[in-house]
Amino acid sequence: MSDHAHPTQARSRARALGTRWLGIGLATVISVVTLGLGLTGRLNLYISPESVWFACAAAVVTLAGAIWSCTLPLGEEGDHGHDHGHGTDADAEPSPRRSLALVGTVTGGVVASGVVIAALVLPPASLSVELAMSRVGAQTALFAGADDVTLGVADTATFGVGDWASVFATATNTAAYDGKTVTLTGFVTPTDADGVNLTRLVITHCVIDAQPATLPVTIDAGEFDTGQWVEVEGTVKADADGSLHVEPTTVTAIDEPQDPYEY
Repeated sequence: MSDHAHPTQARSRARALGTRWLGIGLATVISVVTLGLGLTGRLNLYISPESVWFACAAAVVTLAGAIWSCTLPLGEEGDHGHDHGHGTDADAEPSPRRSLALVGTVTGGVVASGVVIAALVLPPASLSVELAMSRVGAQTALFAGADDVTLGVADTATFGVGDWASVFATATNTAAYDGKTVTLTGFVTPTDADGVNLTRLVITHCVIDAQPATLPVTIDAGEFDTGQWVEVEGTVKADADGSLHVEPTTVTAIDEPQDPYEY
């Protein structure tokens, strides 16, 4: 009897440790990573600034819950008080359903652990260029719709790439914008016609909903590498066919800004 009890207890302890890692362990690591990114200002690379406080508050609550959970005896998470005296037989002869559940749990744990380890090992970085290039030519709802930008009401001097992209896509009276001065920051992407776009990712909540905003700029295609961040000063020009583009007076190569997105 004692020979059978020892391996059963060992399996129970291993399951309890695995359960605690999948629950408390991963939640704690993710919370610490979130707080670290928030304190260093790098959480903006993944979510909008308005959501940072909520994410950090949730991380603090999760950490408090994890600390409290660690005061429970090991295995308490899986003890539901349903011991009917058949625990030994069930452990000795696991059913196919129980074996399948174990495989699913282990697989999920490996995947989740891999994601967490990657978050710890890989440095935080923006997805601006890669994501924008993967969505080149995509029509997004962000820059389609009625022309609701009214001169004299909206201050175009404060417009970013996303604001101007909406104007370029929807304006019905493009001549009204001719000659407007701009100072814009973005990165260089190619167009289908061997031209150059000034591009910026616009996000609402996080990088998952990021949408590329692009503006045609009169720059030689070979002057800057794809993905190079630049600051463009110039004017908006209306062509005879009613389309708009940016005519730069100066284009300066810069480093990627600390916050690479627009909101």
